[in-house]
Amino acid sequence: MNFFRRLFGGQAQQEDPALHLYVQCSRCGAPVHVRVHRYNDLTVLYDDNESVGGYHLRKEIMDARCFRLMYAELTFDRKRNEISRSIEGGEFITQETYAQLVAEQARSV
Repeated sequence: MNFFRRLFGGQAQQEDPALHLYVQCSRCGAPVHVRVHRYNDLTVLYDDNESVGGYHLRKEIMDARCFRLMYAELTFDRKRNEISRSIEGGEFITQETYAQLVAEQARSV
């Protein structure tokens, strides 16, 4: 039955392979949205047995106001679940805070 569903357009829900990062620059306060693909953008970390021990991401992020680089580092386990995150030159914010800051910028223009 699954074959016919796929053949004729029935789609099962799939997990979104993207991780969305919302960041605010510590210098100018500009909000930035970054989309990270969990299967293409992560670097493999190998353990002692040369098997996959986890994943790492170092992302350079630039805002559109002061053009200052922010550096985000995230670590993931073998199943690509986030373990830790840190950022230099900015701070992580929630999606709601990001939307609020973008709306405020739109009103002030």
